[in-house]
Amino acid sequence: MFLDGITFLALQASDPDIVARYQAFLYKLLVFAVTFVLVVLLARVAAIPLTERLLDNERVSLTVRRPAIRTARVVSYFVAFILGLFFARLESLLTVTGGFAAALTLAIGFASRDILNNVVGGLFMITDPKFNIGDWIEWNGDSIVEETGSGESSSEGIIEDISFRATRVRTFQNELITVPNSTLADTVVTNHDIRDRLRIDHPFSVMYDGDIDAMRTVLLEEAESNPRILSDPEPTVIVDGVTAAGIDMISRFWISSPSREKYLSVRSAYFQAVKERFEREGFEMSPDLLEVTGDVDFDTTAVAMRAGDREID
Repeated sequence: MFLDGITFLALQASDPDIVARYQAFLYKLLVFAVTFVLVVLLARVAAIPLTERLLDNERVSLTVRRPAIRTARVVSYFVAFILGLFFARLESLLTVTGGFAAALTLAIGFASRDILNNVVGGLFMITDPKFNIGDWIEWNGDSIVEETGSGESSSEGIIEDISFRATRVRTFQNELITVPNSTLADTVVTNHDIRDRLRIDHPFSVMYDGDIDAMRTVLLEEAESNPRILSDPEPTVIVDGVTAAGIDMISRFWISSPSREKYLSVRSAYFQAVKERFEREGFEMSPDLLEVTGDVDFDTTAVAMRAGDREID
């Protein structure tokens, strides 16, 4: 029986009609492959560079430019696939392919709600003119970069790329983190670069016996003498409260063209200047108090024995 099966397959392979069909099908596949490659190459050589030049002429932001170029590449592959089918006369596959794509899309829609949320969030961020690549942002989320005093996880960094699925942020520890767009869309995001000026609030805690007016004068003079601190709006100093450690004061001043590096540099230079001035003027900053809570237990038997030993002596 095995030999009979081999003989049957050999007879089928030798049938001129079957051979002709195979040859025709292979020819169509070759036409499809050549058409697909040519269209993709043409898109890379002409269509995509033309798209880039048009975006440059329109002065489109980098936030919109990158997704637009990615979309153009995806469209070029889709067009190459469709043209390949038509030139190879394989249009009948479109019905099968369309039905398969519809079923696949439906399955993905049910199984991947998060993907859809990320895509929608990405579209909103890409089209938002106040959310761009290069911005210094800060948000609260599950990705912990710094621990705030309130116990919430706070993340911050510079936006490096925005795609339809996620946003890539370079932290100030030089780590590249990928944040799902749905996370940024569902939380409060602070953009420190959106304005041309940024206010810095620097807290100081001073001793009770210090001269508040004189210390306020020192804080204002050091802010006014720093060339990178703006005079308009002018610096201000307020008394924020009284604690067990001392009196809390806040010095407020503004910087222009804010960036993370400038923020840290100005803040550090200002604090150093104030500290040196306080030392020359004889003012003291109050130390932080550490509150220790709990119960203290001691061995009463050991205390009694030691007392008895002293009486014997």
